[in-house]
Amino acid sequence: MSGLEAAAEVRTPTSTPVIPALSGAVPTSVDARAKRRIAALEEELDTLRQEKGSKQRKTTYYVAQGRAIRRMVALYTSLEDLIAENDRRCEDEDDSEANTSTQDRLQRGYIALAQALPWLHDKLTHLDIDDAEDMLKKVSVIMQLKRGADAARGDDTSTLKDLVASWVNQDFRPSRLLKSDDKHSRGFVHDVCGKLLCPAEWDWHSDSVKAGIRDRTVDYIVSENSWPLFVYEDYSINPDNLEQGLFRSKVLVQAFKATFTSPSSAREADGDGDGADILENNRRARRQLNQAKVKTCVRFALSSVTSWRTVDGDFDYEIFWNNIVDFFEAVPGPVAQCRVNKLLEWWTRKVFGRNHREDLTPDVVSKMSVTALADQRMALEDAAFDSD
Repeated sequence: MSGLEAAAEVRTPTSTPVIPALSGAVPTSVDARAKRRIAALEEELDTLRQEKGSKQRKTTYYVAQGRAIRRMVALYTSLEDLIAENDRRCEDEDDSEANTSTQDRLQRGYIALAQALPWLHDKLTHLDIDDAEDMLKKVSVIMQLKRGADAARGDDTSTLKDLVASWVNQDFRPSRLLKSDDKHSRGFVHDVCGKLLCPAEWDWHSDSVKAGIRDRTVDYIVSENSWPLFVYEDYSINPDNLEQGLFRSKVLVQAFKATFTSPSSAREADGDGDGADILENNRRARRQLNQAKVKTCVRFALSSVTSWRTVDGDFDYEIFWNNIVDFFEAVPGPVAQCRVNKLLEWWTRKVFGRNHREDLTPDVVSKMSVTALADQRMALEDAAFDSD
């Protein structure tokens, strides 16, 4: 027998597996099977971790995007109501003249939403209503956006609660200083806060007015139907022209800056901004809804209400918000629109400053140091060339 034949005889019993008749299982090593199971579980765990990480990143993104909603779109209205109104209009295109003021307000809110979050409008446009998974994703996205929206509103009201107290103490020097952590001492029980919250048509300095408001008598009902004094320039009004100075107060500018630029920028509210370019390139100050949000939050900060709510006594914050939005967006005609545009331009300059780029003509630039230095360097080069 040759060596090759002997080797074949030796290998034959081990190279042919023994297959049991009943189970059909090919015998394998216990250790090998355990290792394969461990490897499969590790791979499954790694996949789950990746999916979880991706889901967390998406959740964080949607929550962050949602913070813009309560600041730039709607302070109270739900996303579902805005989306439903736009869907209704898409289905009833020929019935636009029959829309109510509430429906028009909702649609303006949806337009603001589409401008602030254009990707959301695109996602809703291409939604497959027959795909259950697609619908669940839509519900999940909206929930995350709402989380971010409500969180931003909570952060802003908390920030303004502290800042408004310091601004009142600094500008009015009240005998009883406001404490940042005490809301119970604010509202109409505090003389300065009471003055700022007092309806513009009443004189807070009158003892009868103070007593009537504090006792909540029927003759002095403080509601959203009156503009509070804090929204007026220098906190005073012209009874013959109630639009004069409206929405031009220092505390509103401070609150807007603290919310949309930075708290430190609110220290400078008397000038025309810091010189930044905004009129052509930055639209944040021109968003009317931003203005409404700030005014509503300032009213809350001045009040004695300790937690965010829609109604404070006889004052409905949601209707107050709607009144402000309607002032900017539901104007009676072009003359009023012109005044609104001027007011928004005032806000733009007040918050972000004005620029003079259009005055930088070639003649003016030619006399400035950058151009002058370039000319001098060229002259030195020419002189060195001529000397050679």
